[in-house]
Amino acid sequence: MFISAKHTVSGVILQLKELLERGCKVQEVQPPVFASDAEVNLVIVTVVCPDGKGHTIKAYRDEAGELREYIRRMTLQM
Repeated sequence: MFISAKHTVSGVILQLKELLERGCKVQEVQPPVFASDAEVNLVIVTVVCPDGKGHTIKAYRDEAGELREYIRRMTLQM
């Protein structure tokens, strides 16, 4: 599954939340959320679900920063 966030961040964040609620796990975030605070134009999140299916979520420009910040906050709350 491929999800693109060209227009709304909330759609991508909601999609990520839905996958996590189904027991899926974030496998990788590129670029890493804690590596740098530099502004990024593209964030790619790879998610793997218990059924073995992988999902890729891509966010661009402003959406990339917001998705990256959401994942950073989510990780710190754990």
